[in-house]
Amino acid sequence: MTLPQKIFAVITCLLLFAIILYLVKKGKLREEYSWLWLLTGLVLLVLVLWYDILLFFTKLIGAVLPTTTLFLFGIVFLILLSLHFAIKISILTDQVKNLAQKLSLLEAQKDSTARKS
Repeated sequence: MTLPQKIFAVITCLLLFAIILYLVKKGKLREEYSWLWLLTGLVLLVLVLWYDILLFFTKLIGAVLPTTTLFLFGIVFLILLSLHFAIKISILTDQVKNLAQKLSLLEAQKDSTARKS
């Protein structure tokens, strides 16, 4: 990796850290999700600063180029992120259904109480 590429990658990682911290501070990103993005930025920073680790992983998985390894890691990361959000959406869907049913029961009780009066 050439020096300009390393500099660009380090600046990108640091910018990622700054954006994540800003979003958490402003309340636009919850702390429970920020650790995932901070960890991603840290892994990228480690791979940039210690290029030999990236070469080791490239040989370990049998890839030809380090960029292939990065793309593979990126795809795996996106798959895991999608799975995580699918689980969260499933949980929230169940919670919304339960809340709608409880609200319906409460409104029915309110209506029956109002008719008796």
